[in-house]
Amino acid sequence: MPKINNIVLVHGGFVDGAGWRGVYDILKKDGFNVSIVQNPTISLAGDVSATKLIVASQPDPVILVGHSYGGVVITEAGTDPKVAGLVYITAFAPDKGESVNSLIANPPPGAPVPPILPPRDGYLFLDRAKFRASFAGDVDPNTAAFMADSQVPWGLDALGGAVTEPAWKSKPSWYLQVRDDKMIPYPAQQFMAKRAGATVAEVPGSHAIYVANPKAVADLIERAARDIK
Repeated sequence: MPKINNIVLVHGGFVDGAGWRGVYDILKKDGFNVSIVQNPTISLAGDVSATKLIVASQPDPVILVGHSYGGVVITEAGTDPKVAGLVYITAFAPDKGESVNSLIANPPPGAPVPPILPPRDGYLFLDRAKFRASFAGDVDPNTAAFMADSQVPWGLDALGGAVTEPAWKSKPSWYLQVRDDKMIPYPAQQFMAKRAGATVAEVPGSHAIYVANPKAVADLIERAARDIK
């Protein structure tokens, strides 16, 4: 039996919590209590507050799971005493003072560049025409088109929100590295996972691995639930 039964899933930028449905279904079938945060993605502080509301509502300790920008959210919110561990799904895992903005500021030569459009009224979108290729290359084309057409505006204050105290310095962590991710380059995933001292799993796939391969994601979450001391 897993030692932790409460799982809180945190989505990233440009999307909402609905993408977790496949992971949710597997975890629920396996007996876990699963909650999904609907981040406003306007500011990091707001998303941390939304996440802590869900954490506070859990009856027992929780595992916080973050995808992409959701990794920044769980890094900041994960210092909450109720959080027992962190699971990063091809996610940003910033150190103190770092943000998505600082982590993507100087991409290595040849690294894929996400097709982020210029800001509009303080918010960011991905180019719809390039969404599937960059974000969801292995997702069903119809689903990827829906994701592109239902993008959530991502606030510049969320992009620039800096972590004050990284939870991975005091909590155990796990990291799913995704080799074909064109949003967060594979070497960046490796660097952040190693720096956090995370237990690593790896699969092929796109940035939207949680949609395309929910079993791989659920497997790592369940492993974390079993392995927390």
